[in-house]
Amino acid sequence: MNSILIVDDDKEIVELIDFYMKNNGYTTYKAFNGKEALEIFQKEQIDIVVLDIMMPGLDGKEVLRKIREKSSTPIIFLSAKGEDIDKIDGLFLGADDYLAKPFNTLELIARVKALLRRSTIFNNNKEENNLTIINKHLKLDEESCKVYKDDMEVQLTSFEYKLICFFMKNKNKVFTKGQLYEEVWGQCYLGDEKIIMVYISKLREKIEDNPKEPKFIKTIRGLGYIFEGN
Repeated sequence: MNSILIVDDDKEIVELIDFYMKNNGYTTYKAFNGKEALEIFQKEQIDIVVLDIMMPGLDGKEVLRKIREKSSTPIIFLSAKGEDIDKIDGLFLGADDYLAKPFNTLELIARVKALLRRSTIFNNNKEENNLTIINKHLKLDEESCKVYKDDMEVQLTSFEYKLICFFMKNKNKVFTKGQLYEEVWGQCYLGDEKIIMVYISKLREKIEDNPKEPKFIKTIRGLGYIFEGN
């Protein structure tokens, strides 16, 4: 049974999410501030976190930053409608997905299931795969789930790794934002480009010599992205 940590200073929202998640068979943990969330995360085995951005004291972005120092556990950010800067900041810090308030509980459940499914596939592949892909100055080692640039390990979040892994296995092919989202995040694409654009930007910063003139992940105007390699 998967466990979910629900973090929000709005108790009504926490109780609402808690009710629906329990009805769908999940074990739930509730936190109403950042400090409490980190204490629970350290003590319990948490499979996914639903985390509000705007909280007094230790806010969601700081909680995310501290979790990412030690764990790649999937995290869904909750944000008030229109807080695009906070959403993008959250994605840059390592959130895997976000949902704007007010949200549909069925959509939240669907996103939780999708992230957990992708996380399970990722962990299974870590145990089963023993594949090394070398492309120009990059090396992907699936046995250790690590990427190296010029023999130096590139520090990646779980979804950054999944995205670069997909690209390197499908080099020299053009993919739309929707295709990338469905392949890497395992969810139906609803037209929100921010997640893909942020993760492409993050990857370019980590693997390209000059992110503004990428040699690996290139934009094909009007179509999508391509990973170029020999």
